[in-house]
Amino acid sequence: MKLLSRSSPLRDFLQSFIAFSLATSYIALAGADDQRPVGVAPAAITPKRVAVIGAGSGGSSSAYYLRKFADISEIPVNITVFERASHVGGRSTTVNVFGNPAYPVELGASIFVQVNKNLVNAAKEFGLNVNGASQDRPGESEDSLGVWDGERFVYKLSGSMDWWNVVKMLWKYGWAPVRTQNLMKNTVNKFLQLYESPMFPFESLTSAAYEAGLLGATSSTGAEFLNRNSISPDFSRDIIQASTRVNYGQNLRLLHGLETMVCMATDGAVSVQGGNWQIFDGMLRSSGADVRLNTTVTSIQRNEDGRFTVSSRLSASETKQSLFDEVVIAGPLQYSDIKISPPLDHNPEKIPYVTLHVTLFSSPHRISPKYFNLEGTTAPETILTTLPRGVDLGAQPKGVGPTGFWSISTLRHVKPPVNYTDDAGTPEKHYVYKIFSPERLTADFVADILDIDKPKGEGNLTIGDMGRKDVSWFHEKTWNSYPYLYPRVTFEEISLGPNIWYTSGIENFISTMETSSLMGKNVAALITKTWLEELGLDRGMPWNSSRQVEL
Repeated sequence: MKLLSRSSPLRDFLQSFIAFSLATSYIALAGADDQRPVGVAPAAITPKRVAVIGAGSGGSSSAYYLRKFADISEIPVNITVFERASHVGGRSTTVNVFGNPAYPVELGASIFVQVNKNLVNAAKEFGLNVNGASQDRPGESEDSLGVWDGERFVYKLSGSMDWWNVVKMLWKYGWAPVRTQNLMKNTVNKFLQLYESPMFPFESLTSAAYEAGLLGATSSTGAEFLNRNSISPDFSRDIIQASTRVNYGQNLRLLHGLETMVCMATDGAVSVQGGNWQIFDGMLRSSGADVRLNTTVTSIQRNEDGRFTVSSRLSASETKQSLFDEVVIAGPLQYSDIKISPPLDHNPEKIPYVTLHVTLFSSPHRISPKYFNLEGTTAPETILTTLPRGVDLGAQPKGVGPTGFWSISTLRHVKPPVNYTDDAGTPEKHYVYKIFSPERLTADFVADILDIDKPKGEGNLTIGDMGRKDVSWFHEKTWNSYPYLYPRVTFEEISLGPNIWYTSGIENFISTMETSSLMGKNVAALITKTWLEELGLDRGMPWNSSRQVEL
């Protein structure tokens, strides 16, 4: 059961653990009343014009659900989505190994899970094929997963989580895994109230968190929250912290307890064949929006009549202006460089984001057991990290510790193009790796983990300086991936002023694809509710209609 969709190999492990060790049930979202809109004919209503800035999960969901709610309410609407990148999906992005579309690899958000209602239902609606999160893994290592603290592996999982592995885990950690599962389920069930009437749609995230009983989790660090609920320090360090580090690049002494529990919600981890971005592409297509890629919004001007003039620029072309009734800002405003006048009624606070370095590469070499002080065995297929016992980095933002990286995952086999084999003489079977780290990887580090000769040269050499016979393909990406999730009891406003809305305030509450989608849906519902009230229409709330896709 995972609320978010960041790349997390530990989820595969815990999904199996839950399946074998505990009977799990989740709150089903409430059924809908069968209501049909009545009243004013759509032709009598002037079409509403909505600008959505950003085509990631929040923006795509805003457009998608706004179309659904408006159609059910019989309110005509024209939606324009502005996206400064060349693709939709935001941080859900794929890269093709060797440029071959047969080998897509997720660069950002990698999986979603059973409890991700919006993503699961959208994937079904659009007929997308989903695979198990570990389907393409080579499966050649003796251990499928290991947690390394920079000195030793504090935990290793051999093969699948069968009964023997469950017994070994319970022997080592006692009832901590069971207590963690129960705590996670209780916490997530509280969160699921935000999907349901009467809490949905919520005008204040702070009030919703309070009413759902979640402030006890958000006001504490993960370490405090786990200790208060009798989760042992060893299990917290070895297993739970390994998950918070791979998911959010943060230790338990930094991020809050709610996001800690999100990391442990892993049931039914899947990904869309060909890339999760297709969910958001499907949402935008379904919305009928005018999607403008490579287009940067430069300014938003509120006019005297309450409408907005939005100025945008396609690449290096001249600035164009368009008029809208509503504006949805669906990305962190602090990184947008949008000039807004007059000033907003409420300016979102600037919050620090984690700088995450993602390195994808292929190589004929396997990860070296020598680097990890292993003898006579193979290195685990997935390597997560934690801090050594006795090392306390507190709430330091850059808290990777002695491991130097967050995770290493062996993703799949690929076959290099013919010219790679002929020119470089490399084997036909190459391994694709993904490494999360707080800094750009050096060539020396890559050579060390592969146990190969280090490249010669002066200066700070990187993976791009390595020979093609050792690194046949690579791709580097630096993300402002998610906020530092410090404990807090108040959260960002959803309405920044009349008819201007903000989805990214949910990021420091829970930062996932699913929760961004939830906020997009919530904004769409609030906009529709406002329209119904302004027009004096008594048509019921469209998110309660049986014509709405099952939530």
